[in-house]
Amino acid sequence: MEFLVVDDSRPTRNLIKNYVTEMKIGEPCYFLEAEDGENALKLLKTRHVDFVLLDWNLSTSMTGLDVLKTIRNSDKLKKLPVIMITGESDKQNVIESIKNGANDFASKPIDKKSFAEKVLKAITTVK
Repeated sequence: MEFLVVDDSRPTRNLIKNYVTEMKIGEPCYFLEAEDGENALKLLKTRHVDFVLLDWNLSTSMTGLDVLKTIRNSDKLKKLPVIMITGESDKQNVIESIKNGANDFASKPIDKKSFAEKVLKAITTVK
């Protein structure tokens, strides 16, 4: 299973990859990484991706919500599971993410158990 981890922080990308790897999904996990929305969209156009873990706040002109909207507006990608991740606990961000098609939402600091449950739920929903 190919995951795309999008976050402007390398340590956070590494933490997310470690959490997913520790979940033992039942098949090998491979990871692509992007530090911003533009690179994430380039990877989504050129590589096969099964799942996106997407930070809300990216340090470029494109937000995670912008990336999510682009994914959901693409015929090729619109069913791709996406979990939004943010350091902000703003309820409006959660509502906005779900309204725009996120499968779920995780807040930083990421709770390992809750995160695993959300990822597994999204995987089983699309299979």
